Amino acid sequence: MDRIAILKNPVQEYAWGSRTYIQNLIGKPEGRPMAELWMGAHPRAPSSVRTDGKWQSLDRVISQDPEAVLGKHVAERFGGELPFLFKILAAEKPLSIQVHPDLAQAKLGFEKENRRNVPLDAPERNYRDANHKPEILCALTPFEGLKGFRDTEEILRLIDRLCLKGLRDECTLLRKHPDSHGLKSFFSAIMHMDNARREKITAEAAENAEKLAGEDPAFHWIAMLYTEYPGDIGILSPALLNLVMLQPEEAIYLPAGELHAYLRGLGIELMANSDNVLRGGLTPKHIDVSELLSIVVFRTGGVRKVPKITDDAGQTIYETPAEEFLLSSFSVRENSAFTSASDRNVEIMICLDGKAEIEDLGKDDVLCITRGQSVIIPARVSRYRIRGNATFYRASVPPDTRRRP
Repeated sequence: MDRIAILKNPVQEYAWGSRTYIQNLIGKPEGRPMAELWMGAHPRAPSSVRTDGKWQSLDRVISQDPEAVLGKHVAERFGGELPFLFKILAAEKPLSIQVHPDLAQAKLGFEKENRRNVPLDAPERNYRDANHKPEILCALTPFEGLKGFRDTEEILRLIDRLCLKGLRDECTLLRKHPDSHGLKSFFSAIMHMDNARREKITAEAAENAEKLAGEDPAFHWIAMLYTEYPGDIGILSPALLNLVMLQPEEAIYLPAGELHAYLRGLGIELMANSDNVLRGGLTPKHIDVSELLSIVVFRTGGVRKVPKITDDAGQTIYETPAEEFLLSSFSVRENSAFTSASDRNVEIMICLDGKAEIEDLGKDDVLCITRGQSVIIPARVSRYRIRGNATFYRASVPPDTRRRP
């Protein structure tokens, strides 16, 4: 593959998805909840690309000539596979409390479940591939989420305000041991609660949180989450995890082991090419508590937003430690074109508004792209130029010099 090509992308219809945003973006009828638009080559739901007059899955196209699509260094570094998965995420309702494994944990977990002959699509399956899943979420609208544990004194303050007598013993132990070991013991006790105790504590928390909703956003969310998931211990998460509020173009990075949840909003998500998720609440799906506890990193502290820089070409680059992906954005206007660097690798980009022309400067090929469309620009394309009036978000792989040996 040596030409810029339009992608046809699968949509995931999860119950928490928006009934309008992705539909309006890609020109589909409103109504059914559409949660995620996937752009990439994950075997579960790869994009399709038109080559030689027919549509083929992107993973198959890449496998036919990895170096042409990915670039020599990327193909060698990542075994001839696209290392990232690019998404539009539209959350009308909260997602589950979840965590992603690191690379060693993912490989081990995947192998263990394969040896036990757990089907890849089984609801009790924890590891659907052998890859880790660090990710970045960049807000397109005001976006709310939960990320990482609060300081223990803040956790205790919020639980004290909720007057949860049923957690008195656990809170006493956390006060005595306000370190990572104490936090793990506290969280483990909450996750292993029997049903009767859990239902009583969550009902009490929701009732008291509603009275305190104007005092702290955490209480507002506890009351809100109870209406969606009554009896689910995950409704306490806003008291345990940092509440994050992003404005458009702000981003957070989620490393392996960090407990998190997206609550509401629209965003661009970019991650390593994996679909491994271990859930901890706010879901009717399978929860493997012992495996969850082995993956979660019990580190406390505040939230740091992803730093971003604007380069000489006018693009905004979001800086993370990830080896597999690099997120950037840029706009073109009638009087200002965007020209790529010549030292480049595979890129996928999506147009979020307007329309533009993408020109392959090596072949004089021109491709028109409008709002909601995405393209793959293979490494074999030496340079390209974009003219028009449009805004793009782009996924690529960091330059070879940024990767660890």
